[in-house]
Amino acid sequence: MKTKPHIIGIGLLLVIVFGLLSWRVFYLQYCRADTYLAQSYEGTHAHVPDLPQRGRIMDSRGRVLAASNKVLTVFIDPSQLPHWDDVMETACLLQPILEIPAPNICDIVHEKIRLSYVPIKTGITEQERRAIRQARLKGVGIESKWERYIPMEQLTSHIVGFIGGADDPSSPDKVGLAGIERRYDSLLRGSKGQRVLIVDARRFPIGSDPQRTVEVKNGSSLVLTIDGTIQEFARSALIKQYADYQAESAIAIVMNPWNGAILALVSLPDYNPSEFSKADPDTMRNRALTDPFEPGSIFKPIVAAIALDGGFVGYDEQIYCENGNYAKYRIGEWAGHSFGNLTPKEILTQSSNIGMAKIGQKMGRKNLYEGLRMFGFGARTGIDLPAENPGLLKPTADWSSYTVTRIPYGHEINVTTIQIIRAFAILANGGSPVMPHLVRSVTDEKGVVEQMAKKSNLAGQLIKPEVAHWVVREALTNVVKEGTGQQAALEKWEAFGKTGTANIAVNGQYDTTNYTASFVGGAPAKNPAVVVLVSIRKPNKALGKGYSGGRVAAPVFREIMQNTLTYIEKNQL
Repeated sequence: MKTKPHIIGIGLLLVIVFGLLSWRVFYLQYCRADTYLAQSYEGTHAHVPDLPQRGRIMDSRGRVLAASNKVLTVFIDPSQLPHWDDVMETACLLQPILEIPAPNICDIVHEKIRLSYVPIKTGITEQERRAIRQARLKGVGIESKWERYIPMEQLTSHIVGFIGGADDPSSPDKVGLAGIERRYDSLLRGSKGQRVLIVDARRFPIGSDPQRTVEVKNGSSLVLTIDGTIQEFARSALIKQYADYQAESAIAIVMNPWNGAILALVSLPDYNPSEFSKADPDTMRNRALTDPFEPGSIFKPIVAAIALDGGFVGYDEQIYCENGNYAKYRIGEWAGHSFGNLTPKEILTQSSNIGMAKIGQKMGRKNLYEGLRMFGFGARTGIDLPAENPGLLKPTADWSSYTVTRIPYGHEINVTTIQIIRAFAILANGGSPVMPHLVRSVTDEKGVVEQMAKKSNLAGQLIKPEVAHWVVREALTNVVKEGTGQQAALEKWEAFGKTGTANIAVNGQYDTTNYTASFVGGAPAKNPAVVVLVSIRKPNKALGKGYSGGRVAAPVFREIMQNTLTYIEKNQL
């Protein structure tokens, strides 16, 4: 019985061992189960991000302005090919499929041997994709990504804009960085999905896990108010004059005055959004929104309408224009003109600075300021494009004794061209406010309309219809018939409008060498289909061809308007 303690000891040892083993099994199966399950899951599953297709941007007639197409790229992961012989073997197998010499493939891999992603060929065909999948080549993968195409390039550059990586231009998670692409990025982008694949030991897919798959949601598409044909009319007419006069910049806008829809918007110089990284930043600025300026005489009809509407001046009232020299306020007339008594119609026809200055005095600071604020000056229009500048209308407390005489003829106020054309749209439609906009509707990936832009005017009446009609049909048609805008006259339709030849303010002084030449108007006068603005900054005076709004901008207006009305009539838009 001397062996009994021995047996007991062995028994205890066995109990302890089995106890420890049981504890270990319990620990592994219950305490560490999640950890090992996750490790096992990672070894048998692969998560593949499913990037959404960015929504299309189309013009009002369904022509594509921007769209995303799927592009397939073959790549090699050198870390999966530890020996150079493996690389050469893979290159030899890829050669007949991709029609790229094996030595060239080896050279590409050698240059980026330390990377885990070495693209070999982008834009492979479906046949090439199937051949690579069937070959099941180790270390070879196919990446699928969306590539943005902007077929009209420069024509719509400042409207459509472009996309890029938020931090890295090559990032697949691209966002809108300019234009409509930026303004409506959240709608266009959609949301990511994720495919979960079951893989073998070589990481080749052998099945899928639908329960863990997250469905991708493609982006919504946008139908714009822009008409590509009218956009081409505007750009071709503007770029010709911009080049002929060696101007610094130029803008043309075509708007439906009844609902604020923008039919064309051109800002020169422009750029190719498909190659935005190579573009001069100065060409990427949408000057119609970002560059406020002193408008000069194109501002006169707006002030005249406010004065007539408020009863501060009568339609037939005679206003003495000081024979061209309002000495007390240091105001003269353009080109040395001399006028005596003029009615408001004659003041607009002859573009009298002194006549407008006296209308401003009749109104007084408070009424002039409130009327201009009512028209939206000094505030953003709310157009659906980024980077809009509100311009500058100083509060009356900051006005000098001269300001009330200067603003009526377009000095001492900064405006944008989009603000000006909106004001002329209000005059053209009989006095109702409108919201400038470029998006007509939003559709889902199946083409079902999700949202429509407001097509009716905003509530209220800014000025009486009879005042707006008189300014357009009496005064501004006369500007084209007998005044400074005769080069804007159309062959078939009666046009209305106003010229502007504005000094450029630089550091509190006026540049007497360079000007901004503008013309704004519409047609047909009795029922305007569109209003058009043309503004050309710094036409080269040294060319000897003129620099005024009537000489430089009015002919561009005429060409755009003539082509647009003919097109609208032919297509019954």
